[in-house]
Amino acid sequence: MARKGEQFAGLTVALVTPFTADGALDEARLRSLVDEHVEAGTNCLAPVGTTGESPTLSHDEHDRVISIVCEHAAGRVKVMAGTGSNSTAEAIRLSQNAKKAGADGVLLVAPYYNKPMQEGFYAHYAAIAEAVDVPQVVYNIPGRSAKNIEPDTICRLAEIPQVVAVKEATGSMDQASQILNGSDLTVLSGDDSLTLPLLSIGGSGVVSVAGNIVPGDVLAMLAAWREGDVAKAQAVHHKLFPLCRDMLSLATNPIPVKAAMTLVGRDTGPLRLPMTPLTVEQTATLRDTLTTYGLL
Repeated sequence: MARKGEQFAGLTVALVTPFTADGALDEARLRSLVDEHVEAGTNCLAPVGTTGESPTLSHDEHDRVISIVCEHAAGRVKVMAGTGSNSTAEAIRLSQNAKKAGADGVLLVAPYYNKPMQEGFYAHYAAIAEAVDVPQVVYNIPGRSAKNIEPDTICRLAEIPQVVAVKEATGSMDQASQILNGSDLTVLSGDDSLTLPLLSIGGSGVVSVAGNIVPGDVLAMLAAWREGDVAKAQAVHHKLFPLCRDMLSLATNPIPVKAAMTLVGRDTGPLRLPMTPLTVEQTATLRDTLTTYGLL
């Protein structure tokens, strides 16, 4: 089946937001991150998602990060801008600004905290599509948003032309299978450790945290699968797995990935409260994983 949203197949990196030592947005470092991913061959960047610490950016900073990434990408890499909100009006405003900035698409997290009914989820995305003609990627992550967008609702959303893909972060292969069976959406993994299993049932790529550190290896796994080299794809998956596990289990994202980037010499600055750094013990565990991986 030809799927909508295939322009977002492959590796999308959930980009960290770099800060200066005093906690301000580090615009120069942000531009250098874009260059690094262009050089690595990353297919798409997703600024200002969870990994980009969107909850602690001001509205002006949110717009500014998207604008910088789009401007500096300059068509060299696609941009899937994080513009989700639990306020439909706010998501519309952010999405309109992202389109003006030149984003190729928007990543819209499920409305969090207010826990809409399924009809509310549908109406939320439909209203954004009505207001902004830009490709939408629905981001379903009930572990953070507190409520699942059910597969039937996502398949119904697929009937909206602007809704082209879903970032599937429920951890459920059954849910992903239902979406793949019942719609023409491109399905992207929202969990690095589940990318290969999702590819095996028809997924098309990943919105990756690990890609901040090892984009080349994530790309190699995707390429091996695409070329039918299952054994190589499995080998890269198992190499990546301990790193992916640390990104998920040591502390809340993006705490571990920012620590890892510092350890490998690609510092992106401090976290903003209420995110706090890894403990000494957690840092030692991460250092061991990076050393075993060959990054240290």
